[in-house]
Amino acid sequence: MTEKECPVPEPFKSVIGSIVFLTLLFFLTFIGRFIFAPLMPSIVKDLGITPSQAGSIFLIASVGVFIGSMVSGFISSRINHRGNLVVSMLAAVGALITCTLFPTLWVIRGSMLVLGIAAGLNLPSNVATITAMVSRQDWGKALAVQQTAPPMSLVVGPLLVVLLLEVSSWKGPLLCIAGAAIGVGFILLIFGKFGDFPGDPLKPSPVRAVLRLRSFWIMVILFALGMGGQVGVYAMLPLYMVTERGMNAETANTLIGVAQISGLFMTFLAGWITDRIGEKKAIMMFLIASGLVNIMLGLSSGLRLKVMVFLQPALFVCFFPAAFSALSRIVQPTMRSIAAVMAPPTAFVLGGGLFPAALGYMGEAYSFGLGIALSGAVIVAGSVLALSLQLLEKMEDGC
Repeated sequence: MTEKECPVPEPFKSVIGSIVFLTLLFFLTFIGRFIFAPLMPSIVKDLGITPSQAGSIFLIASVGVFIGSMVSGFISSRINHRGNLVVSMLAAVGALITCTLFPTLWVIRGSMLVLGIAAGLNLPSNVATITAMVSRQDWGKALAVQQTAPPMSLVVGPLLVVLLLEVSSWKGPLLCIAGAAIGVGFILLIFGKFGDFPGDPLKPSPVRAVLRLRSFWIMVILFALGMGGQVGVYAMLPLYMVTERGMNAETANTLIGVAQISGLFMTFLAGWITDRIGEKKAIMMFLIASGLVNIMLGLSSGLRLKVMVFLQPALFVCFFPAAFSALSRIVQPTMRSIAAVMAPPTAFVLGGGLFPAALGYMGEAYSFGLGIALSGAVIVAGSVLALSLQLLEKMEDGC
């Protein structure tokens, strides 16, 4: 076991400012990738790419997330979690700017790979920093705040696209996000006071210990279902609504963006529910409800489709506070960063990569709607795995 100086856990209210800033960092690495979803109709038209090629872009990004996560512990063990977060922001900025300078399909793929790596560096250090600084009984609340980043980015992304496409090409939103990341990265570099403890590089012995845990693989599957239902479907949703449901891109993006707002509030409700009924019941309940909505989303049109577009993000976002809390309890704190490095990125290759790639194929060969409905059925069926998780009740000291 590696000895290191860990922060003293504090009540949620005492560190809320740091949690919000960490959430902003997570938000920027997330929106940097998924801004391409609302931009996809414009990119498809401009570059002449097919639905399956569009889906492959997100698969490449998910591979990047996996790569970044695998090296995250190696980097954070040398420059601490704070330094790792700085590196992730610099990588994201470079990728976004490169994509605007050389707008081709292969450059977009390469940029998405780097953006995925940046996210892979960010998330393990982000979760490890929050769970180390916050008292155990407040993890649900703290992770609920952090998990507002994905729904916030899914709100801001489509609305930013609608706003900026009036005055610029699809490159405009990318430059806007890059500028914000430069500013936040500078603040973190100069003023950031958290995350000044090292992560754990992936060493054979602890990795084998984590891989031997049945609950680890259950969490991988559960995360894949949650990520696939949320961001996997979101990645192809604008194309689905434009090509199969007859909406114009502006209407589709406005509807999708406004619909995501509910997720900002539902994470707090999800954190409250998780702290009271426990992680396993919360995960199963949220996945069942979310999967049923995805089935309806793929089979609906007209007003019913719009209702499902609003319900889908409100339910799926509830899964993540419970899931990250459960992930932090399948191992002792000294191995927590290793679990965080390995489980979500592995799951993201499946949920955030293969899901949109499969939906792109379904949209080209059959229909997007059928693919979305099938994804919902898979999510409902897989939700029962949550009951098989083995969560630790007695936690040792450490981070």
